[in-house]
Amino acid sequence: MDLNYSAEELEFRDEVRAWLGANLPAELREEVESYAHLSKDDLLRWHRILAKKGWVAPAWPREWGGTGWNVVQRYLFEEELGYAGSPPLIPFGLSMCGPVLLRFGSDAQKKRFLPRIYNGEDFWCQGYSEPGSGSDLASLKTSAVRKGDHYVVNGQKIWTTLAHYADWIFCLVRSDSGTSKRQEGISFLLIDMRTPGITVRPLILMDGAHEVNEVFFDDVKVPAENLVFEEGKGWTVAKYLLGYERMNTGRIGESKRQLAYLKRYGEHLMGDTRWRDRLSRLEVELTALEITNLRFLDRMRRTGQPPGADVSMLKIKGTEIQQELTELMMDATDPAASDPLSVAVRKRYLSMRKTTIYAGSNEIQRNIIAKSTLGL
Repeated sequence: MDLNYSAEELEFRDEVRAWLGANLPAELREEVESYAHLSKDDLLRWHRILAKKGWVAPAWPREWGGTGWNVVQRYLFEEELGYAGSPPLIPFGLSMCGPVLLRFGSDAQKKRFLPRIYNGEDFWCQGYSEPGSGSDLASLKTSAVRKGDHYVVNGQKIWTTLAHYADWIFCLVRSDSGTSKRQEGISFLLIDMRTPGITVRPLILMDGAHEVNEVFFDDVKVPAENLVFEEGKGWTVAKYLLGYERMNTGRIGESKRQLAYLKRYGEHLMGDTRWRDRLSRLEVELTALEITNLRFLDRMRRTGQPPGADVSMLKIKGTEIQQELTELMMDATDPAASDPLSVAVRKRYLSMRKTTIYAGSNEIQRNIIAKSTLGL
């Protein structure tokens, strides 16, 4: 196992860092660093800058716009994006639906959807969680009944991130309710959000932001050609997608930037031994997470295989570190202060409570590790 960067990889990192320094718009960086709300236009502006450079989907095959970078280069790129303070690249199209189509999609689906995802012409969201079917995803109830050349979809999705921005949603639906095993009879559909019968209702979170939504489907007609892979085999697609989603939830580069900022922001507390000890422990944990991530990268580089169930370790520890960073930021903030930054810090603290729940709650991730990795 080799956890060191080669001279070529370090040169690549410097190239990416220099390009980001020259091309990341200052106003977008300032919005990110001040925890400001990012609009759809903000997100798509940065997406299109990277698409023009040819760097928006590094993991895709070259024929579809990928860079040909190896897994270490892709990791370095993501780390530099986070460390530079760039707006997030919304993963639902680029890192979820795109890889699914590349692995399971028909030629017609690839030609129709991939170029539009790449160029930021379609904004995607994810239709997985339902009331009562979050971490227990296989219990989902949204139905899809085949009628000739289309499906009729009825049901509800919840906590749907940025559905109010989305043009399309990829959905897990139950296409056969008569199976004895819950994971069977689930299908993966691509649904145009402009289709009659779809209603998006906002859910306002503790921080006052509108980020997630409820999505209702009432007799929504979906062309059968929008079925990905085989009917009833959607669970296979879902597991493949979730591996990539959890690989990207560690956000090491972003956490390193937040840690550096925290050291400046909390400088007045450095004389407090207890606070300084918590900060030091957090930095050690972040370093350990980075090394663990490099172990996964080395394995992927050697085997060429996608991440396995043990990638849940990155999701667990990465999201816990993100929460701990905001907790220390809260400690360094005057609770009575009304300046914009203090208010933003408090809102960020509230917002980051969700990190240990999304992409499968951390309790579920521990069960996955126990069952799939430790054999318990």
